[in-house]
Amino acid sequence: MTSTLDLRTQDGSTAGTVNLDDTIFGIEPNLAVLHQVVMAQLAARRSGSANTKTRAEVRGGGAKPFRQKGTGRARQGSIRAPQFTGGGIVHGPKPRSYRQKVNKKMTQLALRSALSDRAQSERVVVVDAWHFESPRTKDAISALENLGLEGKIMMVVAANDDSTMKSFRNLPSVQLVEAAELNAYDILCADWLVFTSETLPGADL
Repeated sequence: MTSTLDLRTQDGSTAGTVNLDDTIFGIEPNLAVLHQVVMAQLAARRSGSANTKTRAEVRGGGAKPFRQKGTGRARQGSIRAPQFTGGGIVHGPKPRSYRQKVNKKMTQLALRSALSDRAQSERVVVVDAWHFESPRTKDAISALENLGLEGKIMMVVAANDDSTMKSFRNLPSVQLVEAAELNAYDILCADWLVFTSETLPGADL
């Protein structure tokens, strides 16, 4: 099954229609899988570099601070024990990976769910092609105004389309990605999803 969408031009006019594959843009979004995949994406972005020193790693403390017996105080073996100021940290964080295992099929389902959510919200725009004689941010702004796009825009561009990339890359509201870089989290963060005829996902997702 397929659904139909107007094929737009850079000046905002309609150049025909384009079919969206319902196996990609027409499924019922799986919220549970979306949540799990998005949380895994965010976890993978964590650097995991937090680090504290144990009593073995803190500088100093090699000598016994006072003799074992006869002082009336509790025996101590090092001034770098955790109970001392400047001592080691007990059970503190160490560098680690926060990555979560997510199956490939779950990642693909989450991507299709995110694309379907945007399509059902009528937030998908397909442009026949971008035509920039030379990279100009001013022309890119005019194109977005002609298409009636506002807010955060994810634009899927071809890898070899340098002129388009350079025209849009200075706009803070536009995120440029290639088709292979599409992911559920960034799609859900975007208000609009803009494809060209060349970058529109096919049934191979």
